[in-house]
Amino acid sequence: MEILKVSNLTKYYGKGDALVKAIDNVSFSVEKGEFVAIVGASGSGKSTLMHLIGGVDKPTSGKVYIDNQDIYSMKDDALCIFRRRQIGLIYQFYNLIPILNVKENITLTSNLDNHKVSKEKLMEIIKLLGLQDRLEHLPNQLSGGEQQRTSIGRALITSPALILADEPTGNLDSKASLEIMELLKLSNRKYKQTIIMITHNLELAREADRIIKLEDGKIVEDTNEDIK
Repeated sequence: MEILKVSNLTKYYGKGDALVKAIDNVSFSVEKGEFVAIVGASGSGKSTLMHLIGGVDKPTSGKVYIDNQDIYSMKDDALCIFRRRQIGLIYQFYNLIPILNVKENITLTSNLDNHKVSKEKLMEIIKLLGLQDRLEHLPNQLSGGEQQRTSIGRALITSPALILADEPTGNLDSKASLEIMELLKLSNRKYKQTIIMITHNLELAREADRIIKLEDGKIVEDTNEDIK
C-alpha cells in the first residue's frame, strides 16, 4: 500500500541567472512499512526534500500525498494538525524540551493533541528504547544517544503514517550511531513503521531497504535491490 507519493516536486530560489533549483522535478513513491534512505552530498537537496515532504516548507510546484492526503491543499491550521498526527520527526540535534523529563518529552505531541496515550503502549516503547531508568531525567542529564532515543520515542508514540529522520546519527559517536540505527530498524520491523532517513553516510544508508540518491536536486539513483 502506497503511503507517500511525491509528484513532479520542485523548489526554486531566486530568478534569472541567480535561479537555484534545490529540488528539480522529483517523483517517487514509498510503500507502507518501507525503510528508505535518501543520500547525497551537502547541497544535493536532501534536506530541502525532507522539509517539503514533512510540510515544513512549500514547493514551487508539484504535489506531496501522505496516506492519500494532498498535504499542500490543506489550510495552515489543518496541515499543522496533520503533521502532528501523521508525521514523526527525528532531528540531528534532538529538539527536546529542556524543562520536560524523558516521559514528558515522549508524550508531548500526544498531549498537545489532547490524546491520551495508553500506559501499555508507552511502557512498551520505553522498554524498546531502553529508557526505563531515565523517565524522570531532564535532557541535560542524558547522553547524546539517550536524547536521540527519547526523540525516537516521541516520533513513535503517535503511530504516524511516516517518520522522517534528518541525519539522526549525525551528532553521535560510532557506538551510539549503531544503536540508533538498530532502534530504527527494530521499530520498522516491530511496528511496520514507514521510515525515511536523510543521511550523507552511505554505510548507514545501506542498513535501509532502499536508497534514493540525490544530486543537484534530482534523483540519480533509486534502488531497492539487495544492498545489505
